[in-house]
Amino acid sequence: MKIILIMTDTQRLDMVSCYKDVGIKTPCIDKLAQEGIRFTKAYTTQPVCGPARSAIFTGLFPHSNGVFANNIAPSKNVKTIGERLKDDGMHTAYIGKWHLDGSDYFGLGRCDDGWDQNYWYDMRNYLEELSLKDRIRSREKSSMDGEGIKREFTYANRCSNKAIDFIKKYSDDDYFLVLSYDEPHGPSLCPEPYASMYKDFSLPKYDNLKDTLDNKPRHQQVWAGEKRFLDRENMVVNDRYLFGCNSFVDSEIGRVMEVIDEYADDALIIYTSDHGAMIESHCLDQKGPAAYEEITHIPLIMRCKGLIKSNVTHENPVSHIDIVPTVLEYTKMDVPKCLEGKSLLPIFNDESMKVNEDIFIEFGRYEIDHDGFGGFQPLRAVYDGRYKLVINLLSSDELYDLEEDPEEMINLICSKDHSEIRNCLHDKILDWQNKTRDPFRGYYWEERSWRDGFLPTWKYTGKTRQRENDRYEPRQLDYDTGLEIEETVRLK
Repeated sequence: MKIILIMTDTQRLDMVSCYKDVGIKTPCIDKLAQEGIRFTKAYTTQPVCGPARSAIFTGLFPHSNGVFANNIAPSKNVKTIGERLKDDGMHTAYIGKWHLDGSDYFGLGRCDDGWDQNYWYDMRNYLEELSLKDRIRSREKSSMDGEGIKREFTYANRCSNKAIDFIKKYSDDDYFLVLSYDEPHGPSLCPEPYASMYKDFSLPKYDNLKDTLDNKPRHQQVWAGEKRFLDRENMVVNDRYLFGCNSFVDSEIGRVMEVIDEYADDALIIYTSDHGAMIESHCLDQKGPAAYEEITHIPLIMRCKGLIKSNVTHENPVSHIDIVPTVLEYTKMDVPKCLEGKSLLPIFNDESMKVNEDIFIEFGRYEIDHDGFGGFQPLRAVYDGRYKLVINLLSSDELYDLEEDPEEMINLICSKDHSEIRNCLHDKILDWQNKTRDPFRGYYWEERSWRDGFLPTWKYTGKTRQRENDRYEPRQLDYDTGLEIEETVRLK
């Protein structure tokens, strides 16, 4: 039994041509989709690198595992999928960007618990292979000008080489391999022909390029700054290096897939990206405290020959939070009660099956190290496959009908015609916060200007919600008796 998870960084949906062909080509990922199942409504749990990855590899939401911002490591009692599988006797290896050790962007250069030391290769390991001059070159877009760079110089190429070596060496073994590219994330370093491939290209002029955020939350207006007042009508959007690097990393995925097809043809392949990028949509750039499609709606494709039919799509909501339970059920391991997602395995047999009624998105802070990026911006959102409700605790809220308004231009939060669906989604967010023991939950999420009927109280629900015991920890004790708890949720 083999499982290979391949992940890119900052790859939004219209940068993957099997999802939306705007002229940015990803033939290797497209081929993977033709051979498996493509999830059309897959979402990240938080559109920032570290928190997004924390959910992918722990099966817990960022607010549950402790990684509510970049540069925070998971809580001590949180176990990764690597630790769980390794402890059950499976060979586990992680190659590429980790961003979950509490250090800076590049990592500590040390193998994390649960993974094969011989194949660990985070971005610090890569930089330490380079001369001081080449380290600087590896972080500058200008390195692609003039004589350019060689494919062999890139992080993606070296990660691919290590993954290829692993797949060939352990062709007779069971394993879980993660291949985590930093690309196409900036500085988006890539060789020719990719560096100049999109020199004269521009993204389609989506309607939300002209969204000046007049009826949107104040924090988004602050985020956009002066961009709101530029000439949005004639704006040309071309991040040539990001798009070029996107096609480059696709080619690297193709290199690895050729080896997989030869040495691990029956493996379960999972491909995704941690989050997307705004790229001027809604006057915004990069990613941050919003739940817009550009940064939360991510590609997710799975292939497993003999188990998953080829060239099928699944059109119901799924989330990164579902990956860990899917892997555990596939390996026939017990799925711990403490996990917060659902296995997608039943969809392999019936692509029309609806595993989730809703999926949830959150935001806490962009990064602990930085003062900027808006600081603390608590956000909780729910999406039911059509409507998306976004609660911005320190700002105003949003409701979008993605069926009628796929570019999220019209904020329906105060629409009387949508009050029933809005309030229903609001209740779902509150219930989800309680069920997942959101450390930031409380009456203030209930008390919104558009919602009547809540009377704020200091005790809130009056309940205590202790963590479900995991295989790694004993049953928790009751504060009042010192005895093992009988129910994790109870009045107190």
